Amino acid sequence: MSYMAGVVEVKDVDFSYGSDQILQCVNLELAAGEFLGVIGPNGGGKTTLLKLIAGLLTPASGQVRIFGQPVARSGRLIGYVPQFADVDRTFPITVLDVVLMGRLGLTSFLGSYGEADREAARKAMEQVGVWGLRQRRLGNLSEGQRQRVLIARALAGEPKLLLLDEPTASIDAEAEAAINHLLGELYRSIAIIMVSHDLQLLKSHVDRIIYVNRRLQPVEGDLDMPIGRFFGLGK
Repeated sequence: MSYMAGVVEVKDVDFSYGSDQILQCVNLELAAGEFLGVIGPNGGGKTTLLKLIAGLLTPASGQVRIFGQPVARSGRLIGYVPQFADVDRTFPITVLDVVLMGRLGLTSFLGSYGEADREAARKAMEQVGVWGLRQRRLGNLSEGQRQRVLIARALAGEPKLLLLDEPTASIDAEAEAAINHLLGELYRSIAIIMVSHDLQLLKSHVDRIIYVNRRLQPVEGDLDMPIGRFFGLGK
């Protein structure tokens, strides 16, 4: 299947933490409606790549553009769900309040959420199956429930690009099933980049897969081969 580039353009990007080079000469294009899977070893640069696309990190060299614009001007078009989110379990914030945070800078004014904000939050929570938890405190939820809430927060901003970093890691079966169903619902409606070690999940949804280990390369061929082949663990 072929696509026209336009949603994401990563060109000749290098990134280092101090003297430790994480990514080298990375080039990537993503088209509207495309679902891209990202695999690779721990420490290979997968999360760093997502953060560069989200505008949370700045390349040492090269450029990242979102819908033809510098990433710094494209934040409202991006929904980002990190693998690990720092959550203060004692902070008295409800699920609804967390999801509404995804609307900040869109239609709200001076911290006041309007009807459109609340409707977008409701729709997002229903999509991931947490509407019934809306008055619960975030700190009282299970890991799987919190992950779904964070995805709902990203979706509440009605992004054109969704970045997911290991969305099914360390969650229960119910949450995994809900996320799997959501990915099927979102297919083609927005562009998605998802980092995952779950090849079965990727095979069920993505259009193509890339392997990231400092450099980037496409994954081609049979995804049913032993998983170690993708992570340099054997033949």
